Amino acid sequence: PRFPAIMASDSGDRHATLKRCLGVLRDARNDSEQFAALLLVTKAVRAGDVDAKTRRQIFEAIGFTFPTRLLTSRQPPAGCPPHTFRALGLTLLACFCTDPELAGHSQILNKIPTFNDILLSPCDPDTTSMVDDVYQCLSAVLATARGPRALVTKGTVSALCQAYLNGGHGSDRALTLLVGLLAVAEAKCWQRDAPQLLAVLSKLSGDFLKAEDMTKFELCELLPHFIPLSPPLTENSQGSECLCRLYKGLGDILGSKLSQSQRDPALKLAAGLVQACGAEWIPAGRAGSKFLALLVNLACVEVRLTLEEPDPVEVAGKKEVVTACYVLMEMGIQECLREENPLLENVQKVQLVRVMEEAFGAVIFYLRQVKQEELQDPFIFASVRVLGAWMAEETSSLKQEICELLPFLVDYARKLFKKGSPAVSVPQAELVSTEGPALPHDALRFLLPGFCHLTAEDKPRDILISEGAPALLCEYFLQQWEVVTSEPVAPAPLSSTEMSLQTTCGVFLNLVVTAPDLVRRDKAFSSLMDVLLKSLPLLLSQKHRLVLTANVATLGLMMARILAGSAALQGTPSAREFFGAAIRFLSQAHTAEPSSDSLAVAVSPPYVSSWGDICELWFLGMQALASCVPLFPWLPRAALESRWLEGLSQLLSRVAPASVDFELITAFQAVLVELARASEQCRDVILSHHGTDWANLYGMAALEQCLAEQ
Repeated sequence: PRFPAIMASDSGDRHATLKRCLGVLRDARNDSEQFAALLLVTKAVRAGDVDAKTRRQIFEAIGFTFPTRLLTSRQPPAGCPPHTFRALGLTLLACFCTDPELAGHSQILNKIPTFNDILLSPCDPDTTSMVDDVYQCLSAVLATARGPRALVTKGTVSALCQAYLNGGHGSDRALTLLVGLLAVAEAKCWQRDAPQLLAVLSKLSGDFLKAEDMTKFELCELLPHFIPLSPPLTENSQGSECLCRLYKGLGDILGSKLSQSQRDPALKLAAGLVQACGAEWIPAGRAGSKFLALLVNLACVEVRLTLEEPDPVEVAGKKEVVTACYVLMEMGIQECLREENPLLENVQKVQLVRVMEEAFGAVIFYLRQVKQEELQDPFIFASVRVLGAWMAEETSSLKQEICELLPFLVDYARKLFKKGSPAVSVPQAELVSTEGPALPHDALRFLLPGFCHLTAEDKPRDILISEGAPALLCEYFLQQWEVVTSEPVAPAPLSSTEMSLQTTCGVFLNLVVTAPDLVRRDKAFSSLMDVLLKSLPLLLSQKHRLVLTANVATLGLMMARILAGSAALQGTPSAREFFGAAIRFLSQAHTAEPSSDSLAVAVSPPYVSSWGDICELWFLGMQALASCVPLFPWLPRAALESRWLEGLSQLLSRVAPASVDFELITAFQAVLVELARASEQCRDVILSHHGTDWANLYGMAALEQCLAEQ
């Protein structure tokens, strides 16, 4: 009897009516009264007349229980469509989801499977509002902290893909939600729903190829979101077909006369493909090589136009596309270096190197204008990173300009290193965007290969030393070593941290050879020596890190020659363990293997796969060990304990002399002579194993003479 009065008052003030309805909802004596009041509430909600306070009042009046009942009810009121209750429940939930606190509530997250089902159900004109409410709920859930994970694990990616492919009501919103999900959980999305996402990419790439209007450029903006950094694109035929369509579509665009607003999305799409697949998406042959050369040329032109006369406002608006151009320039560097199955002809390579040199000149010019307050800008990091790629490979051009920039590069790398952990590396995907919550800190990782080249030359080496780069690199090495020791010991692909350690060792080896006085006087090298002494024994047991082991062993031996007087090397346990490990590393590199009718010396099986990377280091290490023997009286004892002399004597006695090349004979002789001179026991062991005979056989005159002396 009281309800008709409320209904009649609907023609008056809706807010007042809504308040009275909420009162009825709280005090309802039966479902009929509650349902009638709910109709008015949902009417007000749909009209958009609900502010935050009223929304909270609605929630406090009915909570999640009643909408949940509505969603699960299968018996609509007499004369109503079968989906009536579900539609009411969804409207209320969509209203609640406009409150971020409620959108992340477990009661909402638990409804995700129901939302997915509604998206995949046939949609008629009567149910479009339900679909709209579902999209509103899912959008709100995506914006919460717990939302993305829940959406991925509860199957929403697959549902959204299907909803988009079906092309029904709201399919454009499905695509928008997919873009949002991929932005925050790309790896998990592709890991769980790769086939469905590939189907979406297949449709988008097909539309991209066929489009002949502005849609083509709109798809350029959209497509990068659907290109995974993981392997699916190159693992099956559907992915390969997508790449082929994208290549052809980009070819159509880049081969036309374009405005800047049309060219920029195309360059960003191409950069996304390069990051996902390198140059694999570009076919071999004349058309492919022309396309690649055009792509790199356009990128270089864009970089020059933006950076040669940098206007702060213009640069700010172009950072994202210039960063994409950097990715294309890095690909250009790699393709110019590629010798096996090259995509580019030699004439094209020469032309591209010249064009890239001009572009990198613009990058250097821009970096020289950078102010201290701009150092935290990720675009500066991207510019330093791409310059590092050029410095790593091209050592002759722009040398003067790079030398002038070195103080800035060292200072920049130092500031980032001090600010954060250099162990944090940023995925390449994040480098195409200049926006992101976390800034990368490991600029040194990208500069190290260039520094390795530069420390071999007098002028840049002097600049690096005067700017304090060696001390910085020592600190960097110590921190990277801590990261490596915290990584799993099980064999795994070479990590960026491990690669950084190897390259840092290369820089130090250059300094040890060219600037020994620096090593003696700079205390940072004493700290480095301490770490090397402790690290080699640990590395020796990790067979998958043989290249790093070779670097650490050789660097440690060469530094020990210079720092022989330091307390750490005076027969301390760590020094003895280091030299014992170094001797084992050097002594286990060669073995005897059958060859035709005799035995021949050969690289040991565990060393074979890495020998190309460690061969020079091994010979340097042998030379350094020979130099260390007279400096450390306790070292011959370590050689005797390792039984290397017996093993080497047996090896040289068994193999055919012709199988041992001159360089190897020289390396063995240098160590044997020093051990025989320094220790009577070592000399006796060599003699007792027919040392005089095989020394004569291999032409080791210095060893023969040493053994003949009393």
